[in-house]
Amino acid sequence: MIPPKGKHLFGSVTVGERGQIVIPKKAREIFHIKAGDKLLVLGDEERGLAIVAQSDLEKFFDALALVHDFPKK
Repeated sequence: MIPPKGKHLFGSVTVGERGQIVIPKKAREIFHIKAGDKLLVLGDEERGLAIVAQSDLEKFFDALALVHDFPKK
């Protein structure tokens, strides 16, 4: 089965004793994740977890502030 364009299934990961996971290499390559990057882990009890690059979320909030004329930090 071919997934829809832009959708990926990278496989499963095992959660370590201290809660750590290893993001699969292909996912790191596609999403340009490298050592030292800051990622946010978001959760929705009905839909699950998401991992988002902190810089992308900051850009989103900055854009939202411009659209809604909120004061910036």
